[in-house]
Amino acid sequence: MRLSPRIATLLAVAALPLALTACSSGSSDNGGAASSDSAGAAKAKDPNAGLPTGTQLKKALAPASAFPAGLALEADGSSDTGGAFQSVSARSTAKPDCTRLEATSWIQVSGYKGGVSFAQNDYANKDKTQEVAQEIDTFQGTTAAAVMKGLQTVAAECATFTDTDAHAKVKLTGRSTAGLGDEAYTMTLTSGTWENGTTLIATRSGNSVVTVLSTAGGDNGAASAKKVTTTVLAALKK
Repeated sequence: MRLSPRIATLLAVAALPLALTACSSGSSDNGGAASSDSAGAAKAKDPNAGLPTGTQLKKALAPASAFPAGLALEADGSSDTGGAFQSVSARSTAKPDCTRLEATSWIQVSGYKGGVSFAQNDYANKDKTQEVAQEIDTFQGTTAAAVMKGLQTVAAECATFTDTDAHAKVKLTGRSTAGLGDEAYTMTLTSGTWENGTTLIATRSGNSVVTVLSTAGGDNGAASAKKVTTTVLAALKK
């Protein structure tokens, strides 16, 4: 049936609210999608996204079986950041404190206080004459690579220094080390007044830097430091 002009006009006017409603509904859906996209973008910008927590790093530390016989876990030498991330601190541009190389958390001599997450522990014999300490620090972005460069700079700046215990002259030699992680650097500390030297190995694996200190063994701690390092690297890859 053909409609009269008046009826057709009325029907057309009645249809307008429906059209407007449809447009409004579509606009609301797009807004929801935009909000979802914004939330996703905010999440993607999290600088800690995908990085392991201290709790996870703790599981990657080498077990007692990786350490020389006669060494036991030091109860007061274990710590980690748990499930939270630490705030990022700026690198210190001050001259490195070379005596930090004698401490277990010697990564700090690079000018960086530590990663956004970390885990560490120490093993020593009963009379404290031999010690092996391990630590894993995870950093945001390309900071891990910058830490490695910082340590190589320290090796040059701390070629000789005086230790804090015997006030003896210490000699430091450093070299790049192949076959460990993405990159590795080894430093050896020796002194004419020490019975044995110290080996320090820093290795980068992705965003993490593994640092091991060892005075165990007659080779300045070299073999034991390497064994612990390779054990930790293997655990990080799992």
